[in-house]
Amino acid sequence: MSEEIKSLGDLEAVAGSAEAIVEIAAPREPVRDELGRSYATGKRKDAVARVWIKPGSGKVTVNGKEMNAYFARPVLQMILRQPFQVAGVEDQFDVMATVKGGGLSGQAGAVKHGISKALQLYDPALRGALKAAGFLTRDSRVVERKKYGKRKARRSFQFSKR
Repeated sequence: MSEEIKSLGDLEAVAGSAEAIVEIAAPREPVRDELGRSYATGKRKDAVARVWIKPGSGKVTVNGKEMNAYFARPVLQMILRQPFQVAGVEDQFDVMATVKGGGLSGQAGAVKHGISKALQLYDPALRGALKAAGFLTRDSRVVERKKYGKRKARRSFQFSKR
């Protein structure tokens, strides 16, 4: 593009080549292993989840247990189902996840993040819906560290006038 454009035909040729470059880079390819699975890592607070998805009947296994056994609270089970509902692929994928660190709420958020990323890798057409719902963004909120001279991160020791 450093040379001068002298006519409308030259301008159209340059614009056409730029569009061709954009079209070549735009389509995303599905990322799957030799077993037909997609893998992603999800994170939330101190929890880290490794998630594999493959076509199936909608069975979710977390650390070797059924989803209902591992995440007993209905709210946590709902969190895990959200990516499938937004993408419109309920009961079409089996999920196998291992999760470490944090508490149950953080672990559910980590698995949700991992499922969303794995779905997007398995079928790039689902990326728009998942991104619009905010499921591909890692929730960066973490516990604030304790400061010296304070009882907690911000809470001061009780003041006594006498």
